[in-house]
Formats: sequence, structure tokens, C-alpha cells
Amino acid sequence: MLCSSLALANEVAVAPAVSPDGLPPLGETWLAENPYRGNPAALAIGRDAYNQACARCHGADASTNAAPAPDLRQLNRFCKRTSDAELNAACMRDNDAYFAKTVRNGKVIVGVTHMPPWQGVLKQELAWAIQVFFESRVTGRRE
Repeated sequence: MLCSSLALANEVAVAPAVSPDGLPPLGETWLAENPYRGNPAALAIGRDAYNQACARCHGADASTNAAPAPDLRQLNRFCKRTSDAELNAACMRDNDAYFAKTVRNGKVIVGVTHMPPWQGVLKQELAWAIQVFFESRVTGRRE
């Protein structure tokens, strides 16, 4: 399936066939920050969930920016360059809020759907694990 704005206009988010078993359960209320950073189980689960739910638009294994959707490895590029620990923590909280809002609500720009909403489709455990995965793919340079 193509990932153009026209193709996404009627796109429906489909949950990946990945279980969040092995991750601490988070409940129904979305957290403000990603609780899984540094969790190896989240990395593995996130990779599988990403490749089933996100790769067709954002690139397989988050390894390319040639995909039609944004290169997710670049989402926290500013935070990575920030050496002040307090500022870096605030930056990561902002990134987490942006990520959660975008995943839950999708992305509509000037009335055109660029990403379908995942609220009610993707458990927050899988969403945060996906973020852990693509953050692990950051290389420090654009590929």
C-alpha cells in the first residue's frame, strides 16, 4: 500500500500482532513520559511492533529516510545535541508529549490526513516500545 496523503485519507490504523508481555503494564491513561527507555524487552517488542505498524510509511527497521513519512530517528535530534542535563530532560519530556499526541490523534495538516489516529488501536505499551526502538536507531548523522 502506498503512503501518500491520498492513500492515507482513507487509511485505518491496524494494531500490530505483537504482545506487550514482558513490559510493565501501564493501564488505560496515557503517561506523560516514556517509562521504557533503557528496557531491552521494550526495544525488541518495539522493533516488531514498528515493523508491523509503522514501517510501510516510515521505513523498515527505521533505517531509511527515503520513506514518504518523516524519519523518526530525527524526532529527538535537538535533545541529543543538548548537553545540559536539565534542559535535555525537559526536551525529552516535550518529545514524549509530541509523540504521544501524534500517535493517539494522528496527523492532519490542512485537512489532509498524513497519519491515521492510533488511539484505541495501539496500546500505549506498544507505542512507547516503538519509540524506544526508533530512538535506538539514531546514528548521530543523517543517512
